[in-house]
Amino acid sequence: HVQLVESGGASVQAGGSLRLSCSASGKAYGRNCIGWFRQAPGKEREGIATIHTVSETTQYADSVKGRFTISTDSAENTVYLQLNSLKPEDTGTYYCAAAGGRPRGDRWSNPYEYKIWGQGTQVTVS
Repeated sequence: HVQLVESGGASVQAGGSLRLSCSASGKAYGRNCIGWFRQAPGKEREGIATIHTVSETTQYADSVKGRFTISTDSAENTVYLQLNSLKPEDTGTYYCAAAGGRPRGDRWSNPYEYKIWGQGTQVTVS
């Protein structure tokens, strides 16, 4: 069964930190780009970071660069997103997704490039 499961969301104060986890089944994880997206109420889903599970090449949205770090543990088929210096505007539902390949250029942040999605985990910053 191909799936992604997120965890780690919570309510935190501004300036705080969280670590989100995305546990992937083998087919979703291997030789793939795994991305983190977030969606605030009334807003479009935003791509914030991606990592290739073999090369570990990463890309970030400008809005999170320097504050968030994406990483992966291939032994655990897990992708992490470390969120530091959180701001109220970081509030939203965070999703991980598997692209089924390597999106070219800026397409890494396009949700339509991703085929498999988790159920999401809520992050609230106040």
